[in-house]
Amino acid sequence: MSEYSSVPILPGATIGILGGGQLGRMTAMAARSLGYRVQVMDPDSSCPARFVVDACFEGSWNDARAAANLARGCDVVTLEIEQVAIECLEAAGRYAPVRPGAAMMRIIQDRILQKEWLRGCGFPVGEYRAVTSAQEMAEAISMLGGRCFIKSAHGGYDGRSQVKVGFGSTCDAVEAWTMLGQRPCVVEKALELDREISVMVARSPRGEVKSFPSAMNHHENQILVWSVIPSSVAPEIEAGAQRIAREIADGFQLEGLLAVEMFLTKSGELLVNELAPRPHNSYHASERACVTSQFEQAVRAVCNLPLGDVSIVQPAAIVNLLGDLWLDKEGQPREPRFDQALAVPGVRLHLYEKHQPRKGRKMGHLSGVGAIPAEAVERVLEAKARL
Repeated sequence: MSEYSSVPILPGATIGILGGGQLGRMTAMAARSLGYRVQVMDPDSSCPARFVVDACFEGSWNDARAAANLARGCDVVTLEIEQVAIECLEAAGRYAPVRPGAAMMRIIQDRILQKEWLRGCGFPVGEYRAVTSAQEMAEAISMLGGRCFIKSAHGGYDGRSQVKVGFGSTCDAVEAWTMLGQRPCVVEKALELDREISVMVARSPRGEVKSFPSAMNHHENQILVWSVIPSSVAPEIEAGAQRIAREIADGFQLEGLLAVEMFLTKSGELLVNELAPRPHNSYHASERACVTSQFEQAVRAVCNLPLGDVSIVQPAAIVNLLGDLWLDKEGQPREPRFDQALAVPGVRLHLYEKHQPRKGRKMGHLSGVGAIPAEAVERVLEAKARL
């Protein structure tokens, strides 16, 4: 047990965040409302969190010196992106507790190790093969039935570093291997899905665990389009998802947040897809749906405070706003009609202060509430259509 495990870090202290994107920004805003000071490290000196924190250290994800400089002035360090090099976590850890820690991150950063850890611990995962060559990839695709998702072992999110094979495209194993940088990959068998859900679980250093009600997520091109809390899955599925998420958190001795992405197959089987040790896009709606948002819960967890109530106040949904909305059909700049979107009852706008819109880049989201989950989804989709 760490020397810090039983010590709460009280408001007035300084929290360091490795990463200053929208997740760091929203975590920092929650921390400031609780009375904490906040510093971030990010490769971009004008990152979204820059405008709401006390200091921003410029450094790449493998800049151990910048991570150490951040941690020197902090009472605890956390992260908002899992691509931060282990060397950075270790460098920061010489000056402040880092939550989640390097041991857990080594496993999660490598999709092969992550799958092996999950399977070795008895958690349900879909069929997959780890491959290290084009020939192994071709063999794995054949063994798994021809329709597969292929993901690089390291890096990538929002559909990046992923390739689909066998869905009517002409992409074969050799081309997929080349497209993914000729690096180790995970080949996953395509599943017949009923829906995709996620469970956000928080665990403090003292061992307190709380998990949010599951969210239902809708993806297009491997990018989350909309999400809603609660997911409205059957009670037995909800109980199983909650158990899996909590057991994974305990297995890692998690300190912080962990989003557990899961597949629910048409046969009723619940399978773990991937793990994200940070705030997660699918829980942005927790700001509207739950007593405690995922961002406040992240602060409570890493500061070893009592975890917040995760009960649902009202169903809520979010829809992502990508950079495409700021561009017309010819790719020329245009301004979305936010006034029209905000005319929809129960809808709020959340922008991340990213200055350069690009296709596929998350620029913000709309959130909405409703009497039932379907109404919340309907409202945010209507608001987005008005943009």
